[in-house]
Amino acid sequence: MAYETAQTVGKEKLVADIQEVIHDAEVLIKATAGDLSEKAKEARERLTAKLDAARSQLPRWGEVAKEKVVEGAKQADKTIRAHPYESIAIAFGVGLLVGLVANRK
Repeated sequence: MAYETAQTVGKEKLVADIQEVIHDAEVLIKATAGDLSEKAKEARERLTAKLDAARSQLPRWGEVAKEKVVEGAKQADKTIRAHPYESIAIAFGVGLLVGLVANRK
């Protein structure tokens, strides 16, 4: 259950970030609409085409990311269950190192 929550939050953040980039690019396209140079027109057309492609692929990317996160969480769970004491030792060691580094301030 915790894996699903973390995975959902990660997926939602990724999708939100991509949507924000798409929005910013759309604002840029609108802001340069008055520029009549040929290079600017070509750049706007290419950017618009790329944005349309990204918008259509966004749901699929979200599903692929979700599948990979779930797969990774399941594999981590299997590894931890197969080696519980080693997992505890590694977690302790990492926590100790983080604590030492944090205390150096």
